[in-house]
Amino acid sequence: MYYHHLIGFFLLVTSLTGISAEKKIPELQLANRYHDQIDITNYWVSEKFDGVRGYWDGTQMMSRQGNIIQTPLWFVDVLPKTPLDGELWLGRGQFDRLSGIIRRHHIDEEDWRLIKYLIFDLPASEQTFDLRVEKIKLIVKQVNRNHIQSVVQFKLDDHVVLLETLDRIVKNKGEGLMLHRGASHYQNNRSDDLLKLKKSSDAEATVIEHYGGQGKYTGLLGSMLVETDDQRRFKLGTGFSDLERANPPPIGSIITYRYFGLTNKGTPRFASFLRIRNSH
Repeated sequence: MYYHHLIGFFLLVTSLTGISAEKKIPELQLANRYHDQIDITNYWVSEKFDGVRGYWDGTQMMSRQGNIIQTPLWFVDVLPKTPLDGELWLGRGQFDRLSGIIRRHHIDEEDWRLIKYLIFDLPASEQTFDLRVEKIKLIVKQVNRNHIQSVVQFKLDDHVVLLETLDRIVKNKGEGLMLHRGASHYQNNRSDDLLKLKKSSDAEATVIEHYGGQGKYTGLLGSMLVETDDQRRFKLGTGFSDLERANPPPIGSIITYRYFGLTNKGTPRFASFLRIRNSH
């Protein structure tokens, strides 16, 4: 009986103080994959950054999954009280290091001074993206801090030039390109208003089963069975470091893998392990 009263009291205090056990997941705009059936002259093009998406709700920074990202006060105290959508970025090829900095329980001021917040959209704005691009530039100019920057947006004339630009970005260790339709409004869903273009594609799957290795991998992970959101199952056996083979992603965890198109059966072609999905 005592515990029932205690639980009831806690729920009452929770309702009165506004404390909630449920985390708030931001409603963000998501990208479809690029296809050549669009009029590219209607789109702004920018580099796709391999960072951690950061949603600023006007008071705090959070991840795409709704987890609070602990930052130094000086990193965010210059930001406006309106929502911003952007990317926390350390540099090309620096995702793992960035992820490590963000996941630490303590804030390392020196490491955070290497991180930039690259703003690419304004979720609360009712303007078209053409106008939001200019508004973002104005916000960055007013903030006037080196670690707060706008994502450079540019226009291209045709798909051939787009692919040439992609090649140049990838050769310089960039991840790919994003295309954003200029006349579009911010939508918290996935549509052709926002497209992503990469040499290879990334996707997520759930770990179902582990299979032991042979030869030099005896006693270690050889491969694992994973399942995609649409219930397709396939084995993933490449992309693992020796450390990851000794301590494989747990069954039930969500991993990110890279692939190059689909087979005739609809399974990922040349799929390789990238990482366990970061909760951030």
